[in-house]
Amino acid sequence: MIALFVAAALAAQNPPPEPAWTWTLYADAEPVVLAHEVPDTASLRTTLECHPGTSVARLTLYGGAPLAGMARVTAGDASAVAEAATARAGATKLVLRTDHPVFAAFTVDGRMAIIIGDQRRPVEVPAAHLAKLRRFAELCSG
Repeated sequence: MIALFVAAALAAQNPPPEPAWTWTLYADAEPVVLAHEVPDTASLRTTLECHPGTSVARLTLYGGAPLAGMARVTAGDASAVAEAATARAGATKLVLRTDHPVFAAFTVDGRMAIIIGDQRRPVEVPAAHLAKLRRFAELCSG
């Protein structure tokens, strides 16, 4: 009995490890998808989707309050305006052109911000995953 109590007390002190978030490129089917996810789960933070050669990427942001309205998108020194809409499950969705300077700047350092009203949602692709982002842009571009 004491052993069970000690085991329960130790389990309460050691929280479960953080999930392993990563960027994954799914390029073998249509649409092409770049996802910020915990693999083999339904956990998503961000997805970028496109049909090859269209130069149109659909960005979906999960978590946080859903946002809708005109969005200012910035990356590096470039900026663009896009309409954001609330998608199912409370996600925020918008469309970006992969041939726009803001997307080109995003592929350089992996940092982009979406600003809607007073809300700012960053998207960050770490250097170790920039090749996936660049491959996504290459596959999507027409």
